[in-house]
Amino acid sequence: RGPKALCELQGYVYDAWLRMAEIYDALENSDQATSLREKAHQLYRRFDEAFWDEDSGFYAYMLDGDKRKVMTVASNPGHLLWSGIVPPERAARVVARLMARDMDSGWGIRTLSSRHPAYNPYSYQNGSVWPHDNSLIALGFKRYGFTDELNQIARGLSEAASHFLLNQLPELYAGVERNHAGFPVQYLGANVPQAWAAGSAFALLQAILGIYPDAPRERLYIDPQLPHWLPDVTLFDLRLGRRHFDIRFWREGQETQFEVLRGDKHLVDRQPASEVFEALRKGQPVA
Repeated sequence: RGPKALCELQGYVYDAWLRMAEIYDALENSDQATSLREKAHQLYRRFDEAFWDEDSGFYAYMLDGDKRKVMTVASNPGHLLWSGIVPPERAARVVARLMARDMDSGWGIRTLSSRHPAYNPYSYQNGSVWPHDNSLIALGFKRYGFTDELNQIARGLSEAASHFLLNQLPELYAGVERNHAGFPVQYLGANVPQAWAAGSAFALLQAILGIYPDAPRERLYIDPQLPHWLPDVTLFDLRLGRRHFDIRFWREGQETQFEVLRGDKHLVDRQPASEVFEALRKGQPVA
């Protein structure tokens, strides 16, 4: 019985209000910026009260028409990390639930838990793996500092792509457990190429490198942590407003180094991603 309130949509609204507040900051309209941030902060508090389930350590998939929690375990709560609506003290439990065996296929996180009665790894949305879904979850993992889990998702999708023609990630593929299949099974009828599946590769790279552009303040924030299977990456013609950058990243032991090959190196600022997002959430400059 409707109307229903999906969890991730609350996060999208929260994120949209904060992003719009940044625009009003740039337009020097502080009243509108303050108003939107206040609305976002109120939603932040109300959402956690309404959707968090302490027993399962996870967020409700949705609220039904009577505002009751529907505790289906799906990938949707992963988008909450991307939007930033999850309090930091809850993040570890959300990440752990998403990375559990019933959710992580080895080729990426499934849309639905393999323990659910409706689970079907060959279906469109009841247990399949969507690259764009996983890329948003990976960005969320980065935001809260879960680098190992982010790299695990990125590697799964990267290795899945190697099995498809021209290394193109399809719209979705089957959520069959990797141990039982030597290759990912493409969903019949999946679009290839498809815009958001193709875009997921760039989102995953953004997550690994911790890139966040702040064009109004002319700052390019980075927090690179390359995994061992991706030891060297160079970005060409990365744009920040009217400025252009070429930046190389490489591993040295367990650390990631970088060098600005083109552009003003003083505008590239290495900061922990969690601190960047927290400052921007509050409408404050990054320290």
